[in-house]
Formats: sequence, C-alpha cells, structure tokens
Amino acid sequence: MFRISLVSCISLAFAISLATAGETPESAVKLSAADIADKNVAARGGLQAWRAVRTMSLEGKVGAGGNQRATLQLPMPGQKSGGQSLQHLANPRPVEEVQLPFAMELERPRKMRFELQFKGQTAIQVFDGANGWKLRPFLNRREVEPYTAEELKIASMQADLDGPLVDYAAKGTQIELAGKEKVENRDTYKLKLTMKNGQAIHVWIDAQTFLEAKIEGQPKRLDGTDHPVEVYYRDYRPVSGLQIPFVLETKVLPVAKTALGIKDTPVPTEKIIVDKVVVNPKLDEKLFSKPAIEVTPNAK
Repeated sequence: MFRISLVSCISLAFAISLATAGETPESAVKLSAADIADKNVAARGGLQAWRAVRTMSLEGKVGAGGNQRATLQLPMPGQKSGGQSLQHLANPRPVEEVQLPFAMELERPRKMRFELQFKGQTAIQVFDGANGWKLRPFLNRREVEPYTAEELKIASMQADLDGPLVDYAAKGTQIELAGKEKVENRDTYKLKLTMKNGQAIHVWIDAQTFLEAKIEGQPKRLDGTDHPVEVYYRDYRPVSGLQIPFVLETKVLPVAKTALGIKDTPVPTEKIIVDKVVVNPKLDEKLFSKPAIEVTPNAK
C-alpha cells in the first residue's frame, strides 16, 4: 500500500478492494461518479461488510534497495550541461532488490503500526490517529523519535482501512467523473476525489470489475523535485468474505527535468507482496502507543 518512508506508500496502498465482474457492459449504460462509487463498494463486499471491519493485520514482503535507475550526470562546477566533462553521480543502493519482511496492524480510525525487518533489526512506525513515532535502526537512529510536522500531516490525510470510496459522503468527500482512460490496456473510469480537508486525489476504477486499478499516491521528492506517484493493485484474493489485493506496485513517474536542470531518469517500481491478511483480529491497544525500546547494558 508501501512507499518507504516506511509507510507513506503503504497507507495509500492498503485501500482494500473486492473483485467481482460488472453485470452490465460499460458501454451500455452511462454511469455517474456516484454510480461508479456505489458499484465499487458493492464489488468490494458491500457497505455493511466494510462497516463491520474494525481491525486488520497484514504480513508480507516489501521490495527495497533495488536500483536499476541510470546514473545521473552532473555538470562539473563552472561548466554547462552541454559541456564535454561531466561528473557521474553514483548511487550507493545495490542493483538487486531485496525482499524485507513486514507486519502491519490497522485499526479505526486511522491507527497504524508498521514493522520492517532487516538484518536482525526492526524498524517501527506507529500512528495512533493523532500522534506518530518512528524507530529507524537502519540509519543508526536507535531512539524513538516523534513524527515531523510533515509526517503527521501525511498520516492524518491517509484513507481509513476501508479506502476512500466507502462511506465517502459521510467522510465529507466530493467525487466527480474525470473521464475514461486505459490502464494497462483495460478500460477504467477516472474519478477525482476531493477530501474534506481540500486534498484531491485520483482513483482509476476498472470498467469491468469495478475494482481500483490504481490510485494516485503521495508525491515523492527526488533530486530536489516532486515526482508523481501511482500505486497499482493486483492479484485479488478472498479473505473473510472480502477480496484483497495481494500485490501492490508503486511507480514513481519521471519528470521532464529535475530541480538541478538535468533530464530525469526512470525510477524502478517498488513491489509489496502480501502473504497473509486477517480481518478483525483482536489487537492490543499498546500496539498503537509510543514504542518502548529495551536497552541492554552492552548496547551502543
């Protein structure tokens, strides 16, 4: 759902969906934005079924570390980009992607705990609906730190565990049909959602299944420039009467030129593979509190 700040991509990524074929060919009926939203909710299991979901836990793997991105070329000091001498900016990330185990717990309203394992260390990110904390041992940050103001803003704007279209009117969201587009050779409806706080995102609904095909993610800043982000939902499977996408792919789109004035290069897709989902597990409320870190006498 996971574009790794640990979870900004994730939060968007886990707008959960249910696969059911549309009953009427898309070309036979002209549908409004409200019609499409209603069909989406029905296809995902129905409004009452989603209202009954209070908690959810997920386990799987997050692709991280891969870098097939071309090496950036920067002009040497005092030289224009068209000059002969260029400085190569090597990226330290390894070329091969590694799959890192993760576990995520969700609870209404917008509570989240995310853990990521790497070389025997556990990174943690927690949001209790109002406050957030993070532990980043990968960066040698071994103390629990509060969310920054920007991180709190992003977390507070994420969709609840049922996604942005379930109960959209009650959430104060306005929707409109922004047109029809092809997404990977499939016809989709493009919906524009404007949240109560003024944030606007786009969601692409498959014209046959009425499931989310992709959703617009939080922009990612690279090389001093904000890049558009898209999250694709794939491989829907049944879980407790609902169906959930077990593969999510985050694509960071290139821009014409970065803030450095150089041509942008493609960014590799980041993939999340979900192995296990439990609907309405009993969760300890301590999971959504500030993490307590045990420090051994020999810890450094």
